[in-house]
Amino acid sequence: MKLKVFISECTDPYRNLAAEELLLGYVKADELLMYLWQNENTVVIGRNQNAWRECALEALAAENGKLARRLSGGGAVYHDLGNLNFTFFAHSGEYDVAKQSDVICHAARKFGIDAERTGRNDILADGRKFSGNAYYSKGSANYHHGTILLSSNLSKLGEFLTPSKEKLQSKGVESVRSRVVNLCELAPEIAPEAMRKALVVSLEELYGGKVEFIDESVLDAAEWQKLTDHYGSREWTLSRLSDYDRQFHTRLSFGELELQLSVSDGVIKNAVLYSDALNAQWVQAVAERLCGCELSSALIRDRLSSLPCDEAQTEEFSSYLASAISQ
Repeated sequence: MKLKVFISECTDPYRNLAAEELLLGYVKADELLMYLWQNENTVVIGRNQNAWRECALEALAAENGKLARRLSGGGAVYHDLGNLNFTFFAHSGEYDVAKQSDVICHAARKFGIDAERTGRNDILADGRKFSGNAYYSKGSANYHHGTILLSSNLSKLGEFLTPSKEKLQSKGVESVRSRVVNLCELAPEIAPEAMRKALVVSLEELYGGKVEFIDESVLDAAEWQKLTDHYGSREWTLSRLSDYDRQFHTRLSFGELELQLSVSDGVIKNAVLYSDALNAQWVQAVAERLCGCELSSALIRDRLSSLPCDEAQTEEFSSYLASAISQ
């Protein structure tokens, strides 16, 4: 397997997210590509999250911050130049989230930090999270990306991110800041450039090969600009808000969900589902499946039961929604 590395010098979230999407189409079946990038003063929300609920938009704008929405699911994160982002790209035969996460842990250990992967999407040090991960697939191509908190401004993280009390309670903590740690607290010498080098060395050591460095010349300039404009558009970042007849909000075992339904003559005409669930495609599929269905507990359960993925997750959500509608 060929190992490739692309290190971005850009700190514009829209351009970096556009590059990420293009790199998903660039990676070949026999390759593993690691993309390292940074955003300046940015809140990045998951594909299916409600920006108005997850971010203090006015506070962010007052400090010239940017709001960005990624393709993957999961929750909101704060990026600044004290944070380093990584993305691993590979096709299904070579895609291994556990081994890719080991690259991050291995790099942290080079600084004397005992890092470990826990759950489905967190990497911890000293019992606190320094890396939150999310995932996206298109056809056989996949990516796994996440943050690495090095010396991020945690005050801004607490100021700009506004998770629900239910979400914080489910984590057993009182605030966003209490859940995370900057690696510089554990290893003062750590910095973005040092971590980038450690990640490249760790990739080579764990996969047994030498990396080939690539740059932006592998990306189509016109397509890159088109996608940059898309990621920076109000339509993509904030999404259209409409009037809805029924709204439901809950937290289930797999994430927080906010469902908005527009109902006419007893039929669901439009449905929007906001969620930090990791499976972004599942969230979109649920909303699409609800459109055109009668507002009936039994009919909704029947319609959702045919979703082809995440059966346990679908059953949990269906049971909640059926109960909520009947109340």
